[in-house]
Amino acid sequence: MTTGNQTPERTIGQLVSDVTTDMSTIVRSEIELAKTEVTEGVTKLGKGIVFFAIAGVLALYMLGLLLLAGAWGIEAAGLPMWAGLLIVSGVLLLIIGGLGLAGYLQVNKAQPKPVKAINNAEQTVNSLKAAVKPQDKGTTAA
Repeated sequence: MTTGNQTPERTIGQLVSDVTTDMSTIVRSEIELAKTEVTEGVTKLGKGIVFFAIAGVLALYMLGLLLLAGAWGIEAAGLPMWAGLLIVSGVLLLIIGGLGLAGYLQVNKAQPKPVKAINNAEQTVNSLKAAVKPQDKGTTAA
């Protein structure tokens, strides 16, 4: 006897169907949430890259103005403008040469090939080959 506020018990097939539907809905919702988060993240990343690019261009303009101001400062100290520009260019050339040499040395140190991983893999293969290799019949003890 069932009362008015009780629902009839559901079959196992109905329960499995409901669980499958619910899981499908949850998975779709999670995928949609992930898409939304990735889209928002990529948008923010793109804006940040644009801001960095603009800042980099403005920094290059600022560097040029600072170098010109240094040349004018040398001119104000009593040397002609060409001498001031030459001195600033020479200092800049020394800095560029030092950074270029440091970069060259770092590139020569770099090994893009995973040497250690290759050596370990070769050792593993050789060990496996040695373990699987059949024993010599002439070396058996009598």
